[in-house]
Amino acid sequence: MKIYLILGLFLCATIALAQQDTLVLVDNLNIKETHSQFFKSLQERGYTLTFKLADDSNLVLSKYGEYLYKNLIVFSPTVVEFGGQIDTEAITKFIDEGGNVLIAGNAAASDVYREIASENGFEMDEESAAVIDHFNFDASDDGDHTRIVVSPKNLINAPAIIGTQNTNPVLFEGTGLIIDKENTLVLPILTADSTAYSYNPKNQVKDYPHAVGRNTVLIAALQARNNARIVFSGSLFFFSDEAFNSPVSKVHGEKLKSDVSGNKELATHLSAWVFGERGRLRVRRVDHHRQGDNTSSNTYTITDTVVYRIEIEELKNGKWQPFEGNDVQLEFVRIDPFIRTTLQRKPNGVYEGIFKVPDVWGVYQFKVDYDRVGYTRLYHSTQVSVRPLQHTQYERFIPSAYPYYVSAFSMMIGVYIFSFVFLYYKDDSPKSKSE
Repeated sequence: MKIYLILGLFLCATIALAQQDTLVLVDNLNIKETHSQFFKSLQERGYTLTFKLADDSNLVLSKYGEYLYKNLIVFSPTVVEFGGQIDTEAITKFIDEGGNVLIAGNAAASDVYREIASENGFEMDEESAAVIDHFNFDASDDGDHTRIVVSPKNLINAPAIIGTQNTNPVLFEGTGLIIDKENTLVLPILTADSTAYSYNPKNQVKDYPHAVGRNTVLIAALQARNNARIVFSGSLFFFSDEAFNSPVSKVHGEKLKSDVSGNKELATHLSAWVFGERGRLRVRRVDHHRQGDNTSSNTYTITDTVVYRIEIEELKNGKWQPFEGNDVQLEFVRIDPFIRTTLQRKPNGVYEGIFKVPDVWGVYQFKVDYDRVGYTRLYHSTQVSVRPLQHTQYERFIPSAYPYYVSAFSMMIGVYIFSFVFLYYKDDSPKSKSE
């Protein structure tokens, strides 16, 4: 019996450790050498990388209902069909279960890439199509103007995703993406300049290109409602050692020059975000009570003054630290919000709000729903009851009712005078005496 228990504990521990692994699917193992700096940066941050050929017949993502990997990297744009038990449906299910995925392609990306992209809100250009920019190409370009130089200004304004110090221009060589602007979950991380377009560089342009100008997305991301994250890059070259180490020199227009490209810095930030190292929030503690009291209560009375506090933490450098934000809001909801207020930031990640309970009794919720670009959705609700005043809590004399008090007492006095006069009045007129 003890042996079975030990084996069971060992299996659970093995699965728990395996879930911290990252599966890397590649076209060929040479990518380990051509993209060594990127993979080394992951390993230095504590990731255990398992390299497999994308068409390996033994590929699996889960066993016995448990996923073997927490993250998935797909650097195999030329694969026609994944091997083993991995396909588009399996990768989509992996994302639905909370897994994180980083995918990089190029102009030769196969149809399976397009299927994965369409399942996650992206649309890739046709096969052999590449992003071309005749005004923003690098001096090392081979003549097709497909190795373009992208300014840091074209990055999304989201420090949680791309960091705060991206100053060097970026080299990009690959295909373009188009995103659905109505899909609020999809984020354009890096876009091309207005002079760029996506087309086959070997063919003469006869039809309107699939993607033109700023609508050409080079790197896109998606954060699902379950907080799973996907980064889709149209360029595998973007993560290569060559791109990391190459100097940048734009030929035309604004002179963008740098001794080294910003690819490595941006790739590091993107990988940290997509694998959950940054941009994660959690609620540590919530407290609410009447102003002047120290104990929490689940029942309040109308017109009470309530103090609400919530402590929020953010994951930074592997440690949970106080979150610093100025736009955390609280709603006091009964079907619809009766009160919406911005919480005041206090030290140590504490946010506080003080308000008066509405003069409407019922069942309410304290609700904090914080959803910002680059951060996991933070949602917390606490249900409380609001009751009317007890009969002993009402004021004995309400100032607004003074006219009614006066009318009531005047009526009482009038009835008293009328009754007194009616009972004791004697008529001494001659007519009454003769009768």
